Amino acid sequence: MISAISRVSSMSRHNSMLLNQTRNYLSLKTMSPSVLLQKTYSKEFFNPKQHNAKFSTFNNLQRNATATALKEDATIPRSIKRQHLNSNKYDFIPAPQLTMSDINDNVKKAKYAVRGAIPMRAEQLQLQLNEDPSSLPFDKIINANIGNPQQLKQKPLSFYRQVLSLLQYPEILNDPSVTKFYQSDAIRRTQRILKDVGGSVGAYSQSQGVYGIRKTVADFITKRDNGETAYPEDIFLTAGASAAVSYLLSIFCKGEQTGVLIPIPQYPLYTASLALNNSHALPYYLDEKSGWSTNTKEIDTVVNDSIKKGIKPSVLVVINPGNPTGAVLSKEAIAEIFQIAAKYGIMVIADEVYQENIFGDNIEFHSMKKVLRELQRDHPGLFDDVQLASLHSTSKGVSGECGQRGGYMELIGFTHEVRQVILKLASISLCPVVTGQALVDLMVSPPQPGDESYVKDRAERQNIHDELNKRSTKLWETFNKLEGIECQKPQGAMYLFPQLILPYKAVQQALHLEMSPDEFYCQELLENTGICTVPGSGFGQVPGTYHLRTTFLAPGTEWIEKWEKFHKEFYDKYRD
Repeated sequence: MISAISRVSSMSRHNSMLLNQTRNYLSLKTMSPSVLLQKTYSKEFFNPKQHNAKFSTFNNLQRNATATALKEDATIPRSIKRQHLNSNKYDFIPAPQLTMSDINDNVKKAKYAVRGAIPMRAEQLQLQLNEDPSSLPFDKIINANIGNPQQLKQKPLSFYRQVLSLLQYPEILNDPSVTKFYQSDAIRRTQRILKDVGGSVGAYSQSQGVYGIRKTVADFITKRDNGETAYPEDIFLTAGASAAVSYLLSIFCKGEQTGVLIPIPQYPLYTASLALNNSHALPYYLDEKSGWSTNTKEIDTVVNDSIKKGIKPSVLVVINPGNPTGAVLSKEAIAEIFQIAAKYGIMVIADEVYQENIFGDNIEFHSMKKVLRELQRDHPGLFDDVQLASLHSTSKGVSGECGQRGGYMELIGFTHEVRQVILKLASISLCPVVTGQALVDLMVSPPQPGDESYVKDRAERQNIHDELNKRSTKLWETFNKLEGIECQKPQGAMYLFPQLILPYKAVQQALHLEMSPDEFYCQELLENTGICTVPGSGFGQVPGTYHLRTTFLAPGTEWIEKWEKFHKEFYDKYRD
């Protein structure tokens, strides 16, 4: 017994001596025992042979030193202490978790207002309503913050869903009664797509996308642009237009020496992507008073100013129809943009995902591809080297298939080497979702006159378009009769971007709450009505002005009337 006690006492003294020697050696008396222990374990600071101890004895000393450190260091959680002290197998103290200081700074800088603070608060309120429907002054959340049609009860097109269901379970095609439930043209389209994809939508496709579907897209573009030929080799199928943006900016942004021209207001995807790529946003402001028109003289000035600062403008983003403005560019405006691109060697991204959403008898969508081809034909040599990437998506238009992630980009004027780089980047993700690719086929090639599904499909499409047009007009008229709101009439897309002329007291209250005034308005609107919108500051706006973006996707007009009532009460509360 005495011998055992003596050994324990000796080990304890040796353990204490070990820690003290390490402190003296490092001259770090303020270091915590756990850190000292880690230093002690390192052969750089301690060699067990110097202390005339066998290696097994050193392991015992390590365990004792570990126990001492665990007991002395109050920063180590009790659960870790208990787990470690009871373990006979592991003799280390767990390292701390990764924290915000370990995260890529570019990721921390990226912001995406469409799913920012206001929408996050809306999600919290929705959970509260689920728990207690009577706890709030409204019974549902109106998600007007994002262009997500089917979330707001827009019905999927029947032809789309017939083909998709057959693609997912093609065994139905072998059932003799299949024609009782499916239109013949849906069956034929399914059979053709299955042949193109190799028999199953569960298999990877080519990274550029299924060739047969790319051919369908090329035929659509050729027809849309009055015979300006498109080729399947120029088409990349993508997981929505966002994936195409990510590819292009990843390739053409080379860090802080690169700049990208973006319209203000803009879709936050672009500024977020630029932050991730550590490149500069070069804003050019759209003119609100003239219907959010583009001023190419200002773009030219922005280009020259950035060059003087050592920043090369590599990409010019055009969103047409506009998000969030709803403006549609004229052919003349597009031609002027191409002059800038040709003059300075800037690649153009044409975000054309709202090309089906056109409102007004005298409004026409002109694709940038078509205008470029006309310029190249009319002015030989001047525009031949212009590089254009045109984007489209199944998420918008009358399709509204946001969750299916289908889209495409057409590349014009890119060298073979650059195309290979884009293909390499696409290959890293293997391929876009194959059912998303199939939806692209259905979007660009809907049922035609004479097809069994044509009459129903045409009626569904027209109904969706008419309802959007009706609600956009109703919301626009409501805004423009309210005190303190000015709004341009939408020509396309699915948004309004009204300017808020807020009372001084409202602005001061916002600043007191450390919020931007437009964010304050959006928050009050949400808390009082359940209508979720996005502050204009998330899209960019002329300094000193305040806006918000709202969709007009929500069904009915009751929510518009609730908004009108709220706005009047808000103005009365904060009236100067």
